Amino acid sequence: MTNERASNTRFEVSAVLFFCAATALLIALEWKMAGVGAWLISAVLLRWTSPTFRSRLGLLLGCIGLLAFAPINTDRSTLHFLHLGAFFAVAVIVPAIVMHVWHPGTVDWRFWPRRFQWIEVFYVGLSIPLAWGIIHWYFFDVNPYMPEQWPMPDTITQDAKWRLIIGINAVGIWDELFFINTVYAILRSILPRHFANWAQAVVYTSVLYNMAFIGVGPILVFIFALTQGAMYERSKCLFYVLIVHLIVDAFLVAFILKYYYGESGIVGF
Repeated sequence: MTNERASNTRFEVSAVLFFCAATALLIALEWKMAGVGAWLISAVLLRWTSPTFRSRLGLLLGCIGLLAFAPINTDRSTLHFLHLGAFFAVAVIVPAIVMHVWHPGTVDWRFWPRRFQWIEVFYVGLSIPLAWGIIHWYFFDVNPYMPEQWPMPDTITQDAKWRLIIGINAVGIWDELFFINTVYAILRSILPRHFANWAQAVVYTSVLYNMAFIGVGPILVFIFALTQGAMYERSKCLFYVLIVHLIVDAFLVAFILKYYYGESGIVGF
């Protein structure tokens, strides 16, 4: 490796590390001054990177700057759906358009796998007992008040139930479209895949911590994000990561309803 290339690599690694720091500080911890500082350092470091690296990480820095202003919480009013949905839509649509025009093929919206493999089917099947066991442990053993992150009325209504179901699943789908299909895909194009996966997991965890997942939640989300990135890398499609996330969301909704309303809460779910 030449001295110039080694120097560029150090700037690239530093820019990604400050990108991760800015994400955690701005979104998860909401330490705005420190987060803006880390964001600016990452942006300045891009000056000494390649044009391709600069444009792609710069685009992700823009997404993080946008999400720092998003009202990320579990409010399920119609106005909040539209407000947060607008931020989330821009974070997915704009990078997709930009990458399609200037870096075609980087963000791949392939949903269906080219061919089925038993390892992916096994991963999806394994996610069912794991999701049930881990969420049950998290909600009822480690943090029994965790479901209160999603406030529900004293008496169950169909409107409240469907807002919970739609809200959690809509966010779950967006998670994979943004964190995996956008953030990981772009980072993977400029970084080694393991480094890219760890970096996207920081973004994944920061947003979900800000939304609801407290306590040991960030650890669980980080591990989940790494497995989702690894599965996407192997399958090169969205099918498996979306199915697994929807399985997790199904148990999440069920346990929230059970917490508030007992077994009757999940009847018909």
